[in-house]
Amino acid sequence: MGVMLAKIVCASLSVFLVLTAAVTAGAEDWPTRPVTMVVPFAAGGTTDVLGGIMALRIGEILGQPVVIENVGSAGGMTGATGRLSIPVQ
Repeated sequence: MGVMLAKIVCASLSVFLVLTAAVTAGAEDWPTRPVTMVVPFAAGGTTDVLGGIMALRIGEILGQPVVIENVGSAGGMTGATGRLSIPVQ
């Protein structure tokens, strides 16, 4: 039960961060290309399904497609920290 709660909290936090960035962008014409949403768990699980549902809604709000990237390993730490080393474009 604890793992499921952790997955839901992680997915909810990801959505919160994406939506916060969208709100703060305000008048800017952002994003100009597809958004990548990292789901730090393997594909096919509950978190992946929840991420897909949220990606559809986020895509509608932003007006851009949202691509889901599943990075499952090390209990979610690989996906959660792996994008930190990639420069923002």
